[in-house]
Amino acid sequence: MILKTIKNKHEKTCILWLLLFLSPFSALHAERGKLISYKLVHSYSVTNLDSLWKSKKIPKFIAPINNPLDVFEVMYETVWHDGTPIKASGIFFLPREKGKAFPMICYHHGTQVVKDRKINFEGEQAICTVFGGSGYMVAFPDYLGLGQGEKTHLYLHLESEANTSIDLLRAVKQLIAKEGAEQSKFLFLTGYSQGGHATLATLKVMQEKYPDEFKVTASAPMSGPYDLVGKQGGVMFHPYSHPGYLPYLIYSYQEVYKCFDDPNCPFKAPYDKTLSHLFDGTYNMHDINKAMPEIPKDVLTDDFLNGYVNDDKFPFKAELKLNSVNDWKPETPVLLCYCKADEQVSYENAIIASANMKARGAKNIKLRSAGRRFGHKTCAVYSSMYTKMYFDSFLNGSKKGRKGPLGKRLALSISKMKVKK
Repeated sequence: MILKTIKNKHEKTCILWLLLFLSPFSALHAERGKLISYKLVHSYSVTNLDSLWKSKKIPKFIAPINNPLDVFEVMYETVWHDGTPIKASGIFFLPREKGKAFPMICYHHGTQVVKDRKINFEGEQAICTVFGGSGYMVAFPDYLGLGQGEKTHLYLHLESEANTSIDLLRAVKQLIAKEGAEQSKFLFLTGYSQGGHATLATLKVMQEKYPDEFKVTASAPMSGPYDLVGKQGGVMFHPYSHPGYLPYLIYSYQEVYKCFDDPNCPFKAPYDKTLSHLFDGTYNMHDINKAMPEIPKDVLTDDFLNGYVNDDKFPFKAELKLNSVNDWKPETPVLLCYCKADEQVSYENAIIASANMKARGAKNIKLRSAGRRFGHKTCAVYSSMYTKMYFDSFLNGSKKGRKGPLGKRLALSISKMKVKK
């Protein structure tokens, strides 16, 4: 049976790969974060930004424009999952004002399967532009295998998400010096959806491995799948809007942990023949979802499902546990944003993470509902606004983080009443 083969033949191999995953990459650390190249892609004056704000109906009362902004494409060195050097890319938003030191945000984007990406004023890049226009430097990692980077993406893989963020921050530090700019003492982490997971992954690795190098002021993960085995893992057994996330995870973890001889063996016919090519970086998630059944687990063999459900040491379940970020103790302030009507990422990920972190002794964990009736897409807009007010409060002297000015919060509440979910 396939299950017997998975458990017995590959158990030792899987354990070896898990140990490799957890080992430090000290021999390669000297080159990690090396700035390979950068180029200016956009340069926005205050007038340019004002026009963008008007075109997108962004209220300056909520998101003021305080400075011009340059946007750079960045190439830098990080590591592949086995520790070998690899090139990765990212975007850097640099506010301009002579003699002023700006705070830094590392912003982690949501799920992307298409390798190529443009630099423009759309989606989460627009959110970063809003942060940049109000006076934040923003580092935007593409993660491994996306953008201009080498290899393939490793979806929801804790270590590589953290490494690409950490090494981009090291690279942009060099860029900042070359551009004659200055970074202040404030360092914030945030991101949406997969980016919420990447935010906590980065915070965890920074805290555990690089506490002297990175002093994080606060973090705001937004609508992330933190509990990969429990609350989020359960979506595979029910009709789901994005069933393509499941094979994305399986193929990614197979690349890292090598637990199966054949990466297609978890999938039953015809999916063992029809899915793998959809993750070559040229298809989008809409294409992949169309090729999937409504209930994600229906692509899996009975043996694989039985192993997953009945054996806590089953490789894929063990990998999900290893890459979950919902049960540890952050030492710095965290704001967990969510929306109760989110159809892609259960809001209970945030509730469970908050409870677990507090049970472990974390002192400053806050929850923030960005809207009861908002789905995943709309939730991103309001979560980022609450995140900005939270970060702003630290710049204004708060040690634990505040909700933000009452007037702005009232304005957001009024605007939410006018928005369709």
